[in-house]
Amino acid sequence: MNRFVLKMIGRRICVGLLTLLAVSALIFFMTNLLPGDAAQVALGQSATPETVAALRRQFGLDQPVLVRFFSWLAGLATGNFGISYASGVPVRTIVGDRIVNSLTLAAVATGVSVPIALIVGIVSAIYRGSRLDRVLGILTMSVVAVPEFLVASLAVMLFAVKLHWVSALSFSADTSTLIGFLKAYTLPVMVLCFVVMAQMIRMTRAALINQLDSAYIEMATLKGLKLRRVVLTHAMSNVVGPVANAMALSLSYLLGGVIIVETIFSYPGLATTFVYAVSNRDLPVVQFCVLFFSVCYLLMLLVADIFTIVFNPKLRKS
Repeated sequence: MNRFVLKMIGRRICVGLLTLLAVSALIFFMTNLLPGDAAQVALGQSATPETVAALRRQFGLDQPVLVRFFSWLAGLATGNFGISYASGVPVRTIVGDRIVNSLTLAAVATGVSVPIALIVGIVSAIYRGSRLDRVLGILTMSVVAVPEFLVASLAVMLFAVKLHWVSALSFSADTSTLIGFLKAYTLPVMVLCFVVMAQMIRMTRAALINQLDSAYIEMATLKGLKLRRVVLTHAMSNVVGPVANAMALSLSYLLGGVIIVETIFSYPGLATTFVYAVSNRDLPVVQFCVLFFSVCYLLMLLVADIFTIVFNPKLRKS
């Protein structure tokens, strides 16, 4: 890895940090523009003005917004995410287990969707123009056109209501056993895979076909090498960057799809906590959840940029 590549990676990291700072400011100020008084919501409409004023002082809502913003940033830097307005307990306590659950769901969905998307995309590129390619293309386009909430609802009706294979509630079974784990994660993971796989398949196919039309691939096939070997040993090494970029962009949609999936299947993840916090105007929890989703999204984009830089053939040769 030469100095120019390292410089580009360092520049991407700096841009990512600046973007995260801008996103943090946007999150804080936008949530503070939400209508209503958090102290009034926490105490109810029957609370006296004196009680509301006392709670506002306790929450620090009586301070200028810039003071509260820099205090919030300082807390984030030290791992103090604030105190929940609704329950009065630290935000870190509320979201601790929920983050693990959401990351577990995203990891399982990624582990299932990425290998399938790669295999289907490679097969579709190798047999492009064939009947198999047309069938796979129709299926992927159909999946892209169907929203995740409809896929989740149909999955519940078919597998939970009609067939009784799994429960509509994700954590109704004991997840410490393999059977319980499969029952808890099958439907949510299936729906999330539907959300991200189709786009990954299409992008993988497009990137690989672009390489298959190159002169060096034609030369390798003219020498008698089988197309499968040419694809796996030569073409794939040059599409790692574009494919990784497509994978990261597609997996970023998990952040949006997980909110719908966790809500429909009553999955105890961070998304359901976020929905509950929004309905109760629990600003510290809302701010942390949005910031966490933004950090995950920016990290995936950063990883995609790094893969694109590292596996760029022109940069490797420079």
